[in-house]
This record gives sequence, structure tokens and C-alpha cells, in this order.
Amino acid sequence: MTSQWQYQVRFDVTNSAIAEAVRRSVRDQALAPLFDILVRHGAAPKCQFDAFSEYVAAAEERGIENYPLYAWTRTTIEDPAKKEKYLKSFTLYVDEREVYAKEIADALEADLQPLAATGLISRISKYDTNPAKNPQPPQPGSERS
Repeated sequence: MTSQWQYQVRFDVTNSAIAEAVRRSVRDQALAPLFDILVRHGAAPKCQFDAFSEYVAAAEERGIENYPLYAWTRTTIEDPAKKEKYLKSFTLYVDEREVYAKEIADALEADLQPLAATGLISRISKYDTNPAKNPQPPQPGSERS
């Protein structure tokens, strides 16, 4: 039976140097196992901080009234501690899709697990699109960090 929900895999790396190398797609020896897995799955990492920055830029260009998470996102990228956190956090897009079938997410997650044991990755998370399990955007005026 196929799941009615789509999934997404995210991971955090252990330090800023690794994060910067992943952001820049630096294919050095230490990152080869990660990039080999990503290529095998047709996956590309997107840094959460970069995604947040792009969201803020789009909102400011097109009108913040159309971006319900603008205030929260802007506050987040301006906070030095949160910036440091989100620079080490990556969302995986598979075949340029933000969400994908459970089977794809499960296989990707399983292949990434050994990298957590090596210390390259500090955390792997899998999310689904079920709204009952995910926080909903804050109402205007109620954004919190």
C-alpha cells in the first residue's frame, strides 16, 4: 500500500567547516561518501539558512503580506545562534522535488545512517506532509522564534 503522504529527509552536519563544504559542493575526500549517496539517490542538499534567506528576499521583493512566515524567518536568520544552527542543517531534494515517496525517503535515510556513526552527520530526520503531525504557519502577528 502506498502512503498518502510525501516525505522529506533532512540532516545536520557536525561542524561549520563541513557545512560550508556541503553548501559549496566541495568534493573532497572526507565528503565523498556523502556525495556518493546523494548522487545515487538523485538528491541535492539545500542549506536551511540559505532557504530561509531566499524566502526573506522573495518576500521583500514581492510583498511580505503574501509570506506568512516572513517575520519569524527574518528574525531567525538575524539571530547569530540560529544562523549557526541552520547553516549546519540541510534539506534533501530528490530529483529537484522538496517532498517524495516514503520508499525514497526510507532508502535515503538508511544510506545516510552510517555517516552519523562516522561523525560527519550529527542528526538525520524524516518528515512527512501529514498536517496533523506538523506545525502550521503562525497567524499574522503571532510569530515566535
